[in-house]
Amino acid sequence: IKEDFEIIDKKQIPNATELKNEEKEKTEEGRWSAPILSLAKKASENLALSYGNALKSASLVGFISKPVSNDSTAKTSARCHAMEERANLMNMMKLSIKILIQSALSLGRTLDSDFPPLQQFFVVLEHCLKHGLKVKKTFIGQNKSFFGPLELVEKLCPEASDIATSVKNLPELKTAIGRGRAWLYLALMQKKLADYLKVLLDHKHLLSEFYEPDALMMEEEGAVIVGLLVGLNVIDANLCLKGEDLDSQVGVIDFSLYLKETQDSDGKQDGGITAVLDQKHYVEELNRHLSCTVADLQNKIDCLEKTNSKLQEELAAATDRIGSLQEEQQQLKQQNELIRERSEKSVEVTKEDTKVELDTYKQSRQGLDEMYSDVWKQLKEEKKIRLELEKELELQIGMKTEMEIAMKLLEKDTHEKQDTLVALRQQLEEVKAINLQMFHKSQNAECSLQQKTEAISSFEGKTNEMMSSMKQMEERLQHAEKARQAAEERCSKMKQELAGKLDTCRQQMSQLDSKCSTLEKELKSEKEQRQTLQRELHQEKDATTLLKTELQQMEGLKKELRKLQDEKQQLEKVCEEQEQALQEMGLHLSQSKLKMEDIKEVNKALKGHTWLKDDEATHCKQCEKEFSISRRKHHCRNCGDIFCNTCSSNELALPSYPKPVRVCDTCHTLLLQRCSSNSS
Repeated sequence: IKEDFEIIDKKQIPNATELKNEEKEKTEEGRWSAPILSLAKKASENLALSYGNALKSASLVGFISKPVSNDSTAKTSARCHAMEERANLMNMMKLSIKILIQSALSLGRTLDSDFPPLQQFFVVLEHCLKHGLKVKKTFIGQNKSFFGPLELVEKLCPEASDIATSVKNLPELKTAIGRGRAWLYLALMQKKLADYLKVLLDHKHLLSEFYEPDALMMEEEGAVIVGLLVGLNVIDANLCLKGEDLDSQVGVIDFSLYLKETQDSDGKQDGGITAVLDQKHYVEELNRHLSCTVADLQNKIDCLEKTNSKLQEELAAATDRIGSLQEEQQQLKQQNELIRERSEKSVEVTKEDTKVELDTYKQSRQGLDEMYSDVWKQLKEEKKIRLELEKELELQIGMKTEMEIAMKLLEKDTHEKQDTLVALRQQLEEVKAINLQMFHKSQNAECSLQQKTEAISSFEGKTNEMMSSMKQMEERLQHAEKARQAAEERCSKMKQELAGKLDTCRQQMSQLDSKCSTLEKELKSEKEQRQTLQRELHQEKDATTLLKTELQQMEGLKKELRKLQDEKQQLEKVCEEQEQALQEMGLHLSQSKLKMEDIKEVNKALKGHTWLKDDEATHCKQCEKEFSISRRKHHCRNCGDIFCNTCSSNELALPSYPKPVRVCDTCHTLLLQRCSSNSS
């Protein structure tokens, strides 16, 4: 690949001695490690290649005077250019993250916003997010900011809602670039910058609205950068957003942080030349970035000039509109004055007309008042006559209704008494059947005793109330009979008096028949209520008789229960005495068994176990390991077998030995169990 760079003269290349002297003077450069320098070299090479290819692609497109090629070559060159840009940005991101982590760990404290490596990291990250952004056209001009895709994180990840709200509430931020920078600051402080960007990369169909298909965030390099950002969780950052002008900051990469010379021990001339060439490449990349920023600023100035010209034109148009509106306002004022004069004239004419109408109205009203007073007097006289007639009618109707009611009540009483006799006979038969059923239900009566006693108390109260109501009803019947006799006497008298008045009342009776029909309906409803009350009374009386019989049966059952409980108590006492006797027998038996075992042990001890000889045993009886110089033989004083030291490390006092003696593990457990049973 041919590079469009100038060749350095040999005079300009420094000697090895000069390079060594410069290395001794610069003590700060010793902090830089070899991997960072190798990454810087790779980045410089990639930047140089991208710069050369960019010049070639520019010549192909037409920025530089070169022969124009076909569309296919232009597309391939543009793709190569985009790939190189992505590679360069990724390498710069690696460098900035590595230097930031190393410098933060060397300082060993929380980082502020004034820390230079941190500032450069945000600048590089901003360039990565701006790569391949689509330009959005607005009324003011073209807008190209990376805050649009960052706003999607709030919808995809609800944890980021706090960052979005805090960024929107900052009054100092007026542009989308400033809000995007503040969002990155807050995400780094939360140590979730990598997580949020990973959520964005997982939804590339949403990012396609903001980025071109060849953008860094749409390709694999975006995933690599997100993986590198995970390492920043080691850093603690404390960034203050208040007081900082994030809108007007210029995002230019400062390559001076990465322009460091290598410390070669041999001091060869080739290393110095490569270092100088790398520095040259960095400086050229710096110049290219500066030229890009200058071009962007010029474009912005042009856009602002265009907007200013548009605004001036709009101002001129607005002033013209204001003049035309003022002229229209003057015309409207003149029209308003004419309308006002006409309205005043019409008001005067209407006032005169109203005065004439008022005079005529007053004269007509006086005649109407006189007519009204005469009519009112006639109405009052007619009302008095009508009231007197209504009172006489009401008295006659009341007397008639009382007579009819008394006759009907007497008929009802006779019918009801006959019905009660029939009902009582049926109830007697039902009581006999219920008595038979209650005899079978006496076994389950214990559970329902309490409920029924409460029900009996409530029913007794109801029966008392019903008896009192019955007494009141009987008294009312007696009064009704007396009233009936008096009414019959009155009736004989009234028939003689009403013989003459019947002719006049027949016409009025036709009107009162309708009222009588309504009253008869009310009477029927009252009769039905009375019948229902009597039925309920009979039912409650039956229930009381049944409950009384059940009470008698329950008392007999209670007596039987008491007898059974007494027998049960006596049997329980007998059982307790027998259990105590059995416990005492068990204690005697256990003591006798323990004594027998002790006697057997003593006999064994007296007779002596089969004491194995040392020559007969070659292995431990428990773990079956061979005996040697290190693993010696030991006799168990209880069973007489031979064991190793680990299997016979316990000591106990035996009946045959007054002091504690070596015993094997099995004998130790058996003897302890016996001792515990003896103590219990």
